[in-house]
Amino acid sequence: MSVLLKTRVTAVGPEVADLAEGGVVILFADGAPPELAEVSILHAVEGKPSDETPSVGAAIHIGDVSASITGIGDYAWQKVKDIGHVVITFNGSDQVERPGEICASEIDTAELVSALKVGTTITIG
Repeated sequence: MSVLLKTRVTAVGPEVADLAEGGVVILFADGAPPELAEVSILHAVEGKPSDETPSVGAAIHIGDVSASITGIGDYAWQKVKDIGHVVITFNGSDQVERPGEICASEIDTAELVSALKVGTTITIG
């Protein structure tokens, strides 16, 4: 499967670890407003996101942590393409609660927190 998004973490907000411990990661492209940056992983996309929306089963890699997409909201990929924003919830659900959300398989949240640092590569595809 091809890589639909490749991006590099440029900053980690002070509240990101608490959210990640609960299985939630919020991505926002560099330049996010300060109130959003506090809870977000800021990132710089390499190239540009694919026009192709990822399907259920597509892989998400955050550094060495891997998961599979289990559900994707109606507007999630469009928001990735438009403003580099998406909420990824690692709960294994096939039902997304918000249209801008991607659900993914459950993972070890301690490993996720460790992976969330400046320079980490995130890929979807």
